[in-house]
Amino acid sequence: MTSSRAVLQVFEKYQKDRVTFVQTVAELATRPQNIEVLQQAGVMSLLRPLLLDNVPSIQQSAALALGRLANYNDELAEAVVSNEILPQLVYSLGEQNRFYKKAAAFVLRAVAKHSPPLAQAVVDSGALDSLVACLEEFDPGVKESAAWAMGYIAGHNAELAATVVDSGAVALLVLCVQEPELSLKRIGASALADIAKHTPELAQAVVDAGAVAYLAPLIVNPDGKLKRQVCSCLGQIAKHSVDLAEVVVEAEIFPKILTCLKDVDGYVRKHAATCVREVAKHTPELAQLIVSNGGVGALVDYVVESEGNNRLPGVMTLGFIAAFSETLALSVIASKGPPRPFTLSVPSFVGRVCFPGTLRRV
Repeated sequence: MTSSRAVLQVFEKYQKDRVTFVQTVAELATRPQNIEVLQQAGVMSLLRPLLLDNVPSIQQSAALALGRLANYNDELAEAVVSNEILPQLVYSLGEQNRFYKKAAAFVLRAVAKHSPPLAQAVVDSGALDSLVACLEEFDPGVKESAAWAMGYIAGHNAELAATVVDSGAVALLVLCVQEPELSLKRIGASALADIAKHTPELAQAVVDAGAVAYLAPLIVNPDGKLKRQVCSCLGQIAKHSVDLAEVVVEAEIFPKILTCLKDVDGYVRKHAATCVREVAKHTPELAQLIVSNGGVGALVDYVVESEGNNRLPGVMTLGFIAAFSETLALSVIASKGPPRPFTLSVPSFVGRVCFPGTLRRV
């Protein structure tokens, strides 16, 4: 009996030491000054087998440590790829509990964010199917981690965004926007924007999934970070063509989006102004719609109250509106824009590029 106890103590100590090791490495990886030392010590090769450990908490901590390391720079992200860690993560995503899935999706996101080749390596590992499955999970934290990873993959270029669309993720990302959790709504909207920004075809795929109908009402949501992503996504859709801009307008974003030009959050104001610009640039009818909803006065106020290059989308929008017709140009003049004080104080780049064009159109 004593002999059996002595044997079991060896295994218990081994397990405790593994737990201590991965938790300590995960903690050390949060501080940038430790990263180089961890890398020189060969931490990747030590963490890799622990991803398949028979103790779930060790697996989770190992994945968390790898994610923090890969998140630090592209060299460490490439080390994750070269050590063939991605296939293990992808395999485990379909087998493990929700805590591990969140950690594994974090690693995939941390690798994919650095460059298109690294994002392609994540795709080549078969991660998209597993991430799509995570988007179907009940746990909102798992969905959020998967959506975030999808957004980073899609954000690099049209080819990678197309692979995300082909995986069937868009409809599930639209469902994320409908969830009650604010953080999940934000990440869902951000990922949809990362898909839509590249080409009219990809933007159309987002529209076809019904995204605009669920995004538009969120313009008046009190959460500033959510409004940033919603305005950005609608702008990324509207910029490509008249038809897509009309889809956004038909979702009744006016005059609601103009109230965002007065928001306390500077990023909300900028993204809202950018969205209005992407609508205004297409046709006289769309420009007139903005004018009819009081858009010119709101844009002039936005330009006067903003600073630096944040004024750029407002100035450009006034220029687009004024360029279409004499009547629209007069509406800009009637709203006292562009005002003299802000033309004098504008940064040199904005002044050189925007004001001559805007004033010429007026």
